[in-house]
Amino acid sequence: MIINAFDGEAFGVVATENIPEGRMVLMTSHSQNYDFGSRTDLPGVKLPSSSAEAARAKLVLGFAQTNENPPLYRPEPSMNFALRHGFDQADNAPFSATVYLTRPSVQTGLTVPSGSLAIAFGNGVFTVPSGAFVYSANLTNPGAGLSVAFTGADRGKLQYDTSNLVAEVVRFNSADFSLTFRLL
Repeated sequence: MIINAFDGEAFGVVATENIPEGRMVLMTSHSQNYDFGSRTDLPGVKLPSSSAEAARAKLVLGFAQTNENPPLYRPEPSMNFALRHGFDQADNAPFSATVYLTRPSVQTGLTVPSGSLAIAFGNGVFTVPSGAFVYSANLTNPGAGLSVAFTGADRGKLQYDTSNLVAEVVRFNSADFSLTFRLL
């Protein structure tokens, strides 16, 4: 996802399910507890699962930004405290973690894991790659209305519509089939 412009409306959130970057989400409660409650004060976000929730899904989800230097390990590997206590302990390596050699926010098509920190962007102009929206020939028209899909594998994807609008098309790039839209 590319952030072309936004008005500063960005919220730190916790993903309550696995959500591909660039999908439309709505805020919800969550029960994620990490490092003695450090995420309990953040709102949760989820993909819409009904037409009422789709009408409220007006935020675009992106990866949380970090000051860490790559490589990034998600989740952070943890080792038990018995690294040097002889042969009666389980092996501590290899660990189970996703390793990012570059920041996830500069890659396309990645999914924000459930329980992870993320950013939900409000008003602005964003570009999403092919596959992050439901294609229609009407998307090639600037100003075409977009609503949020709420069924099946398309949950949270923008789609052409004339009612329940949450965004409008700014540009459709026919070279790489990316969609640039503006949230209403």
